[in-house]
Amino acid sequence: MAISSSLWRQVVQWHWISSAVCLIGMLLFALTGITLNHAADIEAHPVVSTWQGTLPAPLRASLDAQDDGAAPLPRALREYLVRETGNDPGARVAEWDDGDLYLSLPRPGGDAWLSVDIDSGEWLLERTDRGVIAWLNDLHKGRNTGTAWSWFLDIFALGCVVFCLTGLLLLYRYAGARHSTWPLVGLGVVIPALLLLLFVHA
Repeated sequence: MAISSSLWRQVVQWHWISSAVCLIGMLLFALTGITLNHAADIEAHPVVSTWQGTLPAPLRASLDAQDDGAAPLPRALREYLVRETGNDPGARVAEWDDGDLYLSLPRPGGDAWLSVDIDSGEWLLERTDRGVIAWLNDLHKGRNTGTAWSWFLDIFALGCVVFCLTGLLLLYRYAGARHSTWPLVGLGVVIPALLLLLFVHA
């Protein structure tokens, strides 16, 4: 395969740019790959925080008009919860059912939930934090991370593909002077294939 010198320069440029852009992400994903693989061996110490109270009468009365079903929290209730707990439930959709309100608040590294008895105005918010490793693991999986992080994961994966393909082209270019190149590349294919065939069962 004949490639011009100008095209080789483009390959080298794309390789170092993609490696620079993806460097920190690749390190984090490699490290969290290890922590995910040994998740059962890493002891977690969840921290549970709880807030509770009674809604002011005007705020409780404003919730009475809400129909049963799924809908975001009213702005007044969100602002009240932020003042009382420091937690912003955002625009997530809550379940309204026969005088009760329930809102699930999953997030990376933990979760939370809100329950409101509209008739009495009593409410309870519970938040669980599972630590930094759980947070990083959830970022790795894209669990409860939202649309922006999902887009980042796709773009990051594309950058890794560019890095690998340009690296393969560079291996091809310099393989003549490094006779171990293709045997090592072959090992990178054969070893996981053998492990899958011999030790991984459906």
